[in-house]
Amino acid sequence: MPSLIAWLKLLRIPNHATAVADVLAGWLVVTGAREIAPLPAEFWCVAVSSICLYGAGMVLNDVYDLEVDREERPERPLPSGLLRPASAAAFGGCLLVAGVAAAIAAAVISGHPAVAAVGVLLAAAVWLYDRHAKPTAAGPAVMGSCRALNWLLGMTAAGGPVATHQWLIPVGMGLYVAGITLFSRDEAGEPKPGRLLLATLVMLVGLATAGLQTWLMARSAGGGAWLAAGRLQPWLALWAILSGSILLRNVLAIVDPSPERVRIAVGNAIMSIITLDAVLVLAACGEAWAIVVLMLLAVFLFGRRIVPPT
Repeated sequence: MPSLIAWLKLLRIPNHATAVADVLAGWLVVTGAREIAPLPAEFWCVAVSSICLYGAGMVLNDVYDLEVDREERPERPLPSGLLRPASAAAFGGCLLVAGVAAAIAAAVISGHPAVAAVGVLLAAAVWLYDRHAKPTAAGPAVMGSCRALNWLLGMTAAGGPVATHQWLIPVGMGLYVAGITLFSRDEAGEPKPGRLLLATLVMLVGLATAGLQTWLMARSAGGGAWLAAGRLQPWLALWAILSGSILLRNVLAIVDPSPERVRIAVGNAIMSIITLDAVLVLAACGEAWAIVVLMLLAVFLFGRRIVPPT
């Protein structure tokens, strides 16, 4: 059991629910599905791909950060000696390969070659972030690209994006996660209010960009049956309230900077990805599928009781 818990900690298993939420939301936004129905094989392939590539990112992150973690996070599975670094490195590499293979399978089944290309790009971005980019100024942008590509994994499996405004969602969510990544750089050290403020502004721009997609969708030809019933204004209010509740924790950390406040803000921002995905699905598909996406929040919360998400 201690070894199993150590592997779950290494994988940061609660966060995998956010990866699946992205893929499912991307699929649904493109298809515009209204009725609950079984999802096709290509979706399950990209879901497996997303889980594997996200897991690879978590594992290889700790492999390449081993020396840093010995100083800053000695309780983590690798520096504490609970797991062997060589075993973790091999497992991370296998997850990368499995993730790409699942994306290729989705491309073959769906007939959309773009899925395989996105899978390869996502695997490359995961490796680049963990191996080289993380400590550099480009680190947050590379991490943001991972989240954007994860959204595109689901969208391309459904044959999209099918409209120009749909590209704003992966761009917006990528910016949002880039901001989280920048914010989390002070998680284990002395928080710097200036950097926390910049990260919060990046998150705000990302949230505004993703929200703009829905506004444009509502004004496009055939732009969503759910929004057509005069629901755009309530949706925008919901998006603004959700965004404000996320950024409020950032503001508290800026006003009273401490590692604990930074960790709380980062954990909440990561968890909120599922809720944000559900609200985006609400605009495109209606309440039924939005609730399905939101149910992944229960998976995240249950997993968080076992291992920490950050």
